Amino acid sequence: MRALFPGSFDPVTQGHQDVLRRVARLFDEVVVCVMANPNKTGRFPVEERLERLRTAAADLSNVTVDSHTGGLLVDYCRRAGIDVVVRGVRGVRDLEYEMPMARMNHELAGVETFFIAADPTLAHISSTLVTTMRHGEGS
Repeated sequence: MRALFPGSFDPVTQGHQDVLRRVARLFDEVVVCVMANPNKTGRFPVEERLERLRTAAADLSNVTVDSHTGGLLVDYCRRAGIDVVVRGVRGVRDLEYEMPMARMNHELAGVETFFIAADPTLAHISSTLVTTMRHGEGS
């Protein structure tokens, strides 16, 4: 079974890498895909995010890296023949955000969503937090 692990990955975090490693053990093939998020302005170019994901997946033989920055996630799933989307959730807020999208993806294209809980030791990490800390904007 093929699964899609989509995200903006801006930047790739330890949490993303942990979810990727865990889902690579659960599915026959995982496509990790840089997607455009209209609610976020990209901090890193897509090609740099792809390269970081390739590095993170270098030892995972069943993982491929791709991007889809124009169109809906379900369009990508249809084109690639993928029926499962993987989403890592850090807590209730993530789940509240993800549930309507999961329902819509199922309604539009029959795509199921597989939620995987973040490792508790990494659940506080977000791409925004990583970027803030790198630029010394934190308190």
